Amino acid sequence: MSLLPRTAEEFSSAEYWERFFRKRGEKAFEWYGDYNSLCGVLHKYIKPREKVLVVGCGNSELSEQLYDVGYHQLTNIDISETVVSHMNQRNVERRPDLTFQQVDATKTGFGSGSFQAALDKGTLDAMASEEEGALARGMLEEVGRVLAVGGRYVCVTLAQEHVIKLAMEHFAQGWAVRIHCLTGQQNEDSDCSFALPVFVLVCTKFRQASPFAVLEMCQGEDGAPSRLASVSELLSAVKERQAYNLLLHRLRGGTDASSTPSLTLCNAATGHPRYTLTVQDSPPSAKLPRTNYFAIFIVPQGRESDWLYGSAEGRAQLASSAKFRRLVIVAMHRDQEYDDMQAVQSELSPMVMELAPPGMPANQQVPFLSVGGDLGWREIVGRGVSALTGEYSVEDVRGEDGHLYRRLIFMNNSQLVQSESRLRSTATSAHKKKNRKKSKASVSEAPALTGAKARSVDRGFLCCTHHEVMVAGLAMLGSEAISNKGLPTDHALSMLLVGLGGGGLPQFVHDFVPSARVEVVELDPAVLEVAQTWFGFQTDERLKVTLGDGLEHIRTLENEGGHSFEVIMFDVDSKDTTLGMSCPPPAFVETSLLQKVYNLLTLRGIFMLNLVCRDSALRTSVLKRIQAVFPCVFSRGIEGEVNEVLLCCRSAGEGHKPNTIPPSLKLTAIDLQKSFHTSTQSAPCVPQIDITAMLNDLKVI
Repeated sequence: MSLLPRTAEEFSSAEYWERFFRKRGEKAFEWYGDYNSLCGVLHKYIKPREKVLVVGCGNSELSEQLYDVGYHQLTNIDISETVVSHMNQRNVERRPDLTFQQVDATKTGFGSGSFQAALDKGTLDAMASEEEGALARGMLEEVGRVLAVGGRYVCVTLAQEHVIKLAMEHFAQGWAVRIHCLTGQQNEDSDCSFALPVFVLVCTKFRQASPFAVLEMCQGEDGAPSRLASVSELLSAVKERQAYNLLLHRLRGGTDASSTPSLTLCNAATGHPRYTLTVQDSPPSAKLPRTNYFAIFIVPQGRESDWLYGSAEGRAQLASSAKFRRLVIVAMHRDQEYDDMQAVQSELSPMVMELAPPGMPANQQVPFLSVGGDLGWREIVGRGVSALTGEYSVEDVRGEDGHLYRRLIFMNNSQLVQSESRLRSTATSAHKKKNRKKSKASVSEAPALTGAKARSVDRGFLCCTHHEVMVAGLAMLGSEAISNKGLPTDHALSMLLVGLGGGGLPQFVHDFVPSARVEVVELDPAVLEVAQTWFGFQTDERLKVTLGDGLEHIRTLENEGGHSFEVIMFDVDSKDTTLGMSCPPPAFVETSLLQKVYNLLTLRGIFMLNLVCRDSALRTSVLKRIQAVFPCVFSRGIEGEVNEVLLCCRSAGEGHKPNTIPPSLKLTAIDLQKSFHTSTQSAPCVPQIDITAMLNDLKVI
């Protein structure tokens, strides 16, 4: 039967502690750690010659051990008559000057300023559980009264939020407050072992009240103090330490392939995130080498969003390939400096070893894994703030294929690439034209040495497969629509695209489909500025951007009448990350809006939708709504991604079989591919897309 309280309200009850100590008998109760685990920090703040009040001493051996190392002016008080009588009897001969008194900590009767230190191990936690904390406030008032100026209240605590808030109400003004987080304090063989870390709260009394709070946090007994600006920051720092220890407690209990916990390691000096660690365990059924317990994998900079590292499925595959019982996958943060792989390993080693799986031998070698021993490369070329989405970063990275890519990242979801384009070096390209025989270097061999200004976007390359599918879907309009054959010269292939991003999709259509006239609707003016500044997006009479709400724009166009489009595309993401569908926002697939889209299409028109939905029931609902409006719907899944592109025809057309391209569509795809290459005389780049391949896996829904 456990001797620990079943409910928090018991902690502050005198009856509870009487019952508790009678059950314990002679056995000392070392709540939150013994002398050996606490002496380092206690000796920093309490000196042997000082008069010390030990509040709520219980039957702990801590006072006896302090006495034995020279602390002979200890006054121990406790509310329990049983424990006071027992402790006096136990020490009457060996420690005659060590006194124990039955005293209420809220009304001690000692003179004001009569102690240089007050030591509390768990008493504040016990008293703070009383309704509204009345007992705890009374005790803190009394401690503050009996301490001399310069005296320290040293409290060993679990630092639960309500406890720290109570302490800060009393000590935040006129006191200096410092908290030490002590990890690994509990003895695993003891009958009281906590998953939460133990903290030591040290409050020093000033002569005069300070107009501002002095708040500091230290890691370990000797960690350098970090100054915190507010009580809320202090509470956040405590919660971070608690969450980390709870994570360690869970990881030490066993391995679980279905759970992939992650944590962030911050720069101690600045507090900025430096590494994100994700723990990936192998399933129990996996056949692993006997000595492969644990390994660390360093993700190259700039590749954190790659499917292999940025998705749960990818990380599971990475761990399976590595063949270790536990793999910790480490991603490096932007805005941080990293010297080389050896420096990163040295920095991480002390922390990652705490994440080792249970049962690993003490002297086991833990390898660091990487891609070719390279830290990768990333250069931030632009930053800004969107009024709608917050901070964003434009950065150049080196991909797995060696090419350079430019990415738009919104910092509120920094693991998601909002837009991406492949780069080419203008300096290298010019050099090739001058001397083709001497230079065989590829674009990827022109690194950051030339700077961001020497890199231009390759407008003929679409980084997103779903964009390639959308372009390939133009073949469903027929050869005449693409080439403009037999049509008046003023007739154009009219397209409406909701969602600009970096502008890669509309720019590609503009450059390589001469008959196309594209209108883009973008809600965020900052996105348009980024596309024009960093992604080579250029508007003209055939490519225009309307700033505004795409939903309202579609409603307005239908209400006005006289508008029709061969193609309408939705490529817009949802800002609500709690939904099971991240593209598009739910309002874009409501039946009423889908009907408006249908009405705005020509008879041969196509509606294209980038759908990203992890909720199978929600996906089914969306597909039913679309099928209720459009008579023929094709789907093309994107390998390795959740994305699928829906190609929705306004007319039923010819019958189609799943996974086959109708002969007419295949011929049109060939014509479309040819038309791209005949347009390159006026286009700045060569198009790089295989239309037939993009249409191969079309499925009829």
